[in-house]
Amino acid sequence: MKISKQDALMWFGFFAQLPEGEELLPHQQEIALAALAQIERAVEKKQNALIAEIKGLKSLRDRTLYVGPDEKFPRGCKSCLLGSGLSAVRRTNKCNIECPFCYNYGELDCQPPIGDGLWEIGGTKFYAEDIDLLLSIQKKPTGVAYVYLEPFMEIDLYYDVISRFHKAGVHQHMYTNGTLANEENLKKLGEAGLDELRFNLGATNCSDAVIEHMRQAKKNIPYVGIETPMTPEFRETFHVKKQKILDTGIDFMNCAELHLNPNNIVNYEGEPMYMTRLGYLSPVWSREITLGLMREASEENWPIVVHDCCNRTKMARDLNLKANEGGWFGASGYVSEFPSFPYEAFLPVLNDPEFRFVEEEPLPPGYRPGDIVL
Repeated sequence: MKISKQDALMWFGFFAQLPEGEELLPHQQEIALAALAQIERAVEKKQNALIAEIKGLKSLRDRTLYVGPDEKFPRGCKSCLLGSGLSAVRRTNKCNIECPFCYNYGELDCQPPIGDGLWEIGGTKFYAEDIDLLLSIQKKPTGVAYVYLEPFMEIDLYYDVISRFHKAGVHQHMYTNGTLANEENLKKLGEAGLDELRFNLGATNCSDAVIEHMRQAKKNIPYVGIETPMTPEFRETFHVKKQKILDTGIDFMNCAELHLNPNNIVNYEGEPMYMTRLGYLSPVWSREITLGLMREASEENWPIVVHDCCNRTKMARDLNLKANEGGWFGASGYVSEFPSFPYEAFLPVLNDPEFRFVEEEPLPPGYRPGDIVL
């Protein structure tokens, strides 16, 4: 059903007014799914046109796209997309700043602790000394990532654990907003064996201090890069400081497609949205910013990898993880993060006169205004 934009707008306006928790009837569900597919087709048509303009585009086994030197493609992403998946190590339940795109926005002060002296790995709690036992029994992961929340708030606790995984030959990468980094703790991370440090440069809107910390990190840690959601604010400030950032010697920039959940969507109210395969919900402009930066990097021969960490890449990541876990064919953890469907989030894109569906057709009998929709 190639529903028209006008009909999609009319129906989504109606769905958005229904009481919370009220389920759509089967015909109404068909209409909703048809509208989402139409929006996604229109968005992907534009994305594909932008992709076609990128010279030197490369693919990692059709799981993601990038431009730049192959040797600088982040090893952590290879582990995630080709290896045993994203093996998360969780410890720090606090952050020193609050970003509008944070998945825990508005809830940073109430994130559950892991436990005194404990680390969460694979959903199980361990003390640092237990990691040697874990590695001696279970299959060694290709990589682990320190993901929760801002590790530099208690970075001294990390050196021992990093050293244990390093001795076992496990690739390790860490995420940080970079504000609490300094020469001393960056040197200690390198000495402990951290392989890769990723700065969320958008968290501070490309702070000069954090850019300097990136330069310092590169002196101590083998692979250093940026991983940040793509927003118009980041794009604007990045271009002002582009040369200064590239001169730090970093290896890569992972351009994350911003996806939203019930916590952070309030900060992007009124923006045009779409869903990728009924999973992640994102502003239409986020991946377009990525593709624009990739084209620019290719044309200007930036000395870094610029990686399209989009929703499709996240879907490939979860397929790879489930496959390595022995999941059935088609199994994936890639799903929508909304407990109930946010129909109102799609009204701005449907109201946008510049946004056009690829192909439209009239609604069939039974689905038109005034028909009984069962």
